[in-house]
Amino acid sequence: MMVVLWTDALLWLVFALGLGYGLYAARRPHLRAPWRRVVRSRTALAAAVVLAAYAVVGLLDSIHLRAGPRDQGPYAGEVVSLLDRLLTPLRVHQEKTYAAPFALHLYARETVQGPDGRPLRTWPRLRWAPEGVDEAHKAGHILRLALKGVLWGLMAWLAFWGLLAAALARVRRATFGGTARRLVRGGDPVPWPTLLGTAALVLVVAGVLAAWAPHYHVLGTDKVGEDVLYQALKSVRTGIVIGTLTTLVMLPAAILLGIAAGYFRGWVDDVIQYVYTTLSSIPGVLLIAAAVLMLQIYMSNHPGEFDSLVRRADLRLLFLCLILGITSWTTLCRLLRGETLKLRDQDYVQAAHAFGVAHFTIIARHILPNVLHIVLITLVLDFSGLVLAEAVLSYVNIGVDPTMNSWGNMINGARLELAREPMVWWSLAAAFLFMFGLVLAANLLSDVVQAAFDPRTRGARR
Repeated sequence: MMVVLWTDALLWLVFALGLGYGLYAARRPHLRAPWRRVVRSRTALAAAVVLAAYAVVGLLDSIHLRAGPRDQGPYAGEVVSLLDRLLTPLRVHQEKTYAAPFALHLYARETVQGPDGRPLRTWPRLRWAPEGVDEAHKAGHILRLALKGVLWGLMAWLAFWGLLAAALARVRRATFGGTARRLVRGGDPVPWPTLLGTAALVLVVAGVLAAWAPHYHVLGTDKVGEDVLYQALKSVRTGIVIGTLTTLVMLPAAILLGIAAGYFRGWVDDVIQYVYTTLSSIPGVLLIAAAVLMLQIYMSNHPGEFDSLVRRADLRLLFLCLILGITSWTTLCRLLRGETLKLRDQDYVQAAHAFGVAHFTIIARHILPNVLHIVLITLVLDFSGLVLAEAVLSYVNIGVDPTMNSWGNMINGARLELAREPMVWWSLAAAFLFMFGLVLAANLLSDVVQAAFDPRTRGARR
């Protein structure tokens, strides 16, 4: 049975709004022109492919199903996502405790009974280690699996290349073979070889991981023996939800209040300035901590309202997005107020006033379209900052629920693992690696989008 969480519905809503905006922008020359400059950037295309890979993982993890028949009790009937089904080997291959990446034995020694019956200090073999493989043959086995994964990735890349060539050939009314060769050789304003090269790299890495994962713990295991690669992949959805839903919360208030303050001025401007100045003076961490604590008290006093632990964690994640949105809309509101103050004195706006055009018509036709570039630039720049904010908040235990996978929770757990002997470093490294990939791709894409949509930057480039 399908289970729809709040964050699932909102994340798919954001995805639908993004597709709708893409179709709207494709029919508007003034919006199509800057996006054409973005698409023609090699950096932007490479970053977009990486972000698309993260988005696929996040969307697959946002389709939840209830596993098995629902029994009695508030938390009966486990809720799993479609990504959990695809990652079943990673999910069920749980060890006793820590295991290093690609290890065949536990990370720490244990006392076991030897063949002669005497106690022996040794490294026990992992429960899910590949059968018939020892340390002498492990490197060859890993290499063979990697070659198989590379083959899988290349086959997926060939399928992607063919679908892309077929779609472009149909749009351009050209032959399939000529379009396919042109995609590889280049020559178009759009750097298709960069897109195909990045897609090949992503698919090959995914194929190699898919080949290794059923046999080895590629990124090791944590204290309770759970696969770290599984935790890192499950944390992708949390980062995307924080980055997208928070912007969905802050956007209406920032646009409405920012434009209203700059356009109407007078007492309206004074009231709005007082509101966001007061809100900005409150320490954001304290406000978030107080809100999360109140939510925790409410959930503890009303356990019957949540039929699973997943719903409890989802509500806390949604509440965290709401609080972050409430505390982060003020910056965009200030920017929109200043831009609206400048646009209000333009000749075309004054002419509309002289002809008796209604205020809201002027705002919809003349003000809002001319500030959309600021909105878009702010959204893409804030995404990476919000992803990092989740990690910081979870590190101080006021972020997402401890039962939910997130990079912040992984870092919070890794701080104690770094102090043990021998040191466990792979949990921190995995969280850093996945977070770095998402934030770097988002920052690279945001720089290109800012250069394409900012009128001052476009004028300087001319």
